[in-house]
Amino acid sequence: MCSACGFPARPGHWTDAGGATPGERLRLRLIRLAAVNRLLAAYGLSAHDDGVTPGLQLFAPGGARELVPDLDALWAAAARMAGAPVDPLSARALDG
Repeated sequence: MCSACGFPARPGHWTDAGGATPGERLRLRLIRLAAVNRLLAAYGLSAHDDGVTPGLQLFAPGGARELVPDLDALWAAAARMAGAPVDPLSARALDG
């Protein structure tokens, strides 16, 4: 558990694989974040990953935000914030 925020990180999530060094893992996280934000834009949402805080921060236009541990949780939280199902593979998200 993070001593600063109390957020329990789940180490070893499959989306964190692929980087051999800490710098490479951070670079891959930021590349993934750019793709996630392109998908979330269709729903009026955005995500932030500062590379230090465990998980992702999800933001809605009205100022609501939620800290989620990984991409699985991100899509569920995005659906709650959008008030509609959020499918990252839908035409709406891909055309967004």
